[in-house]
Amino acid sequence: MKITLGEISELIDATLIGDHSIEIEGINTLSEACPNQVSYVTQKKYLNTLSKTKAGAVILHQEHREHCNVNALLVSNPYLAFAKLSHYFKQAYSFHQGVNNAMVDPTAQVDNVSISSGCVIGKNVSIGENTMIGANCVIEDNVKIGKHSHIYANVVVHRDSELGHSCVISSGAVIGSEGFGNARNDDKSWQTIAHVGKVVIGDDVTIGANTTIDRGTIDDTEIHNGVRIDNLVHIAHNVIIGENTAIAAKTGIAGSTVIGKRCMIGGMVGIVGHLRIVDDVTINATSTVDKNISKSGIYTGFFPLMTHKGWQKVGVWLIKLDKIAKTMNIKLKDVKK
Repeated sequence: MKITLGEISELIDATLIGDHSIEIEGINTLSEACPNQVSYVTQKKYLNTLSKTKAGAVILHQEHREHCNVNALLVSNPYLAFAKLSHYFKQAYSFHQGVNNAMVDPTAQVDNVSISSGCVIGKNVSIGENTMIGANCVIEDNVKIGKHSHIYANVVVHRDSELGHSCVISSGAVIGSEGFGNARNDDKSWQTIAHVGKVVIGDDVTIGANTTIDRGTIDDTEIHNGVRIDNLVHIAHNVIIGENTAIAAKTGIAGSTVIGKRCMIGGMVGIVGHLRIVDDVTINATSTVDKNISKSGIYTGFFPLMTHKGWQKVGVWLIKLDKIAKTMNIKLKDVKK
């Protein structure tokens, strides 16, 4: 797939300093790019590499222009411009295969949909036009998927789930799985609670590989417009995630927690159930959230990294904090007297 630098400049709204007619066939890093590829730079630490690059053009900010010896695509936000351009070249790598060997129920509405081999499409399924379903996907009964979405191979979308327009679901993801709800019997054995709610996903949502989103117990699990979810994330039953929130890998969100808009949640964060987190909250990686967050800001909930011996010393103090506090109270009382 070829595109000229002039066309790229229009695509990413850049000011081109150089030859508009040069044809570009792909994207690459500054150090590896060749004359028919585009790269980008965002930080000063890469300026030495920028000065030596053999790329056909580089996307960059005006302040880095003097270090660029090749064609320059000047933008205010190079990372955003690169993100937009990356989707143009991604089209060339998209894999899809016809409906050969797919099992599609006759009640399904799948006109102008690309369905790859090995898929199973259930009853009363509705899939919007220009959506692509990768190989070996299972789309159960009564599922609704909007237009221009891409469901990659080996995804399972369980019954009654709803996905909006322009969603991307990566391989191995499971949408609408049974939630983790159990009640104790008198003999202390477990009685599973059936989950009769569903998962409702808005427009322009991205869900990473092997992420699982459980259906609601009675009400629905909701993922609102523009949400970005990384690989290996678990979202439990009845969780609600607000618009344009981003969640990094290996995060676990327990049931019935509500997360606001535009939040950023780092990798391996654990969020306890039945909490409320307001809009515009950032939670740093590996933090544990065990209480409501009612004010926007940046939150961290872990001890700083230290040697094991250092942690052992801290641990000794931690288990004695109650005794230390009692002792200090007595001394404070004595001082007051």
